[in-house]
Amino acid sequence: MTIILVLHTLLVLTFTIRILLRDDLSPPGRLAWFVVLNLLPYFGSAIYFLFGETDIGNRASKRHKEVFHEIRAKASWFMGDAANTEALIEPVYRPAFRYAGSINGFHPSTGNTAELMKDGNETLERMVADIDAATDHVHVLYYIWLDDNTGHAIAEALIRAAHRGVVCRAMADGLGSRAIINSPLWQRMEEAGVRMAVALSLKHPIRTILTSRLDLRNHRKITVIDARITYCGSRNSADPEFLIKAKYAPWVDIMLRFTGPVVVQNQLLFASDWMQATNESLDGIPLSSGRGEGGFPAQVMGVGPTERHGATPHLFANLFACAQSELTLSTPYFVPDATVLEALCAAAYRGVKVALIFPKINDSLIVAAASRSYYHRLLDAGCVIHEFKGGLLHAKTLTIDGKISLIGSSNLDLRSFDLNYENNILLQDEATTKAIKERQQSYIDRSEVVSLPEVLAWHYHERIWHNVIATIGPVL
Repeated sequence: MTIILVLHTLLVLTFTIRILLRDDLSPPGRLAWFVVLNLLPYFGSAIYFLFGETDIGNRASKRHKEVFHEIRAKASWFMGDAANTEALIEPVYRPAFRYAGSINGFHPSTGNTAELMKDGNETLERMVADIDAATDHVHVLYYIWLDDNTGHAIAEALIRAAHRGVVCRAMADGLGSRAIINSPLWQRMEEAGVRMAVALSLKHPIRTILTSRLDLRNHRKITVIDARITYCGSRNSADPEFLIKAKYAPWVDIMLRFTGPVVVQNQLLFASDWMQATNESLDGIPLSSGRGEGGFPAQVMGVGPTERHGATPHLFANLFACAQSELTLSTPYFVPDATVLEALCAAAYRGVKVALIFPKINDSLIVAAASRSYYHRLLDAGCVIHEFKGGLLHAKTLTIDGKISLIGSSNLDLRSFDLNYENNILLQDEATTKAIKERQQSYIDRSEVVSLPEVLAWHYHERIWHNVIATIGPVL
């Protein structure tokens, strides 16, 4: 008994000191870890060892710096000019665009166009058609790539392109796409001449555990064709039926097809991941301005554990602060930090119409519980919460004042904030924003409004469950 007590004390003390030495942890994060370590010292210590820190490892961090140093040295012209923010963006929204530009060095460039895909079928048809029409190169990166109709069709299109001499580079996340990476289809692509790479491979899990974290993932969804066309949105290379979690289907996604200078910015973001995974240089990646007449200003924003801490919540907070009349947000995973929560409430308090759209049934019970712990606070501030009933709403969208849109892979949860590599496009355009707003309205039309009396009437056990999960949210 004495030995157990001593071991308990040493474990708690060791990890407590480590937590207190970390400057990157918020006070709620420290408190959550203290709770877990004291209540479950052995389990909590193991969890902290495996998942407690967001360090991707010295080797990866060093390589990331080298990659972006090379990109800035060789391709800074394609990244846009910081002065463009003042010239192209309306004054009230400039702070958000400036902040987005400070993350990776991508700044607004004009001459972009965007087309909102009708649904998953149209997305697949157009993407395959664009790959079949490619003459120089195709680059794809997906967090989840399944060997279903969509995943198979994309793979076959890449194989056809490679056979006719188009340079194809394909990447998939080592965890999210682990099944296809070990499949005959992956082998067929490689044999056809498609250049393959795995982002954050799990090939050496013990080394990963000792030097980094297993759950640091590349959550990006990037498709670039001939440096002229890029797709951006929430959809993985998978059918809406999403066979690995079919009981939540259909998964409702949103995708836009872009042309213009923002394509090359997305190309550079893809290149950063490719260079990281393969140790190749930027020299083999084709770059072209893609500048068109007219169009709207847009910029790419990429975040991840090798970028500065808090970049995503700070961007969202800046965007919420810029809103003058309305903002509409959809996300499947809503576990905000204090920065995002306070910014949303502040926008509602000053009269901005804040509409939030979340799935009614979430594929994560933990996320669903944590999300609902914030409902009372949001409703008190005047936000309107809609719970989508037509499947799992996976679309990550933000529209502001009918003029500004953010589209991409980032959720509003701590995983997207701290652990995942994400990609987004921030744009200023009334026509594109109108199209996205109409899509958001279609989500609202298939949703139930959550009222404050309804939340106050939740059973005590539900409220306790929601708040307990939210309390240890920084650990999850």
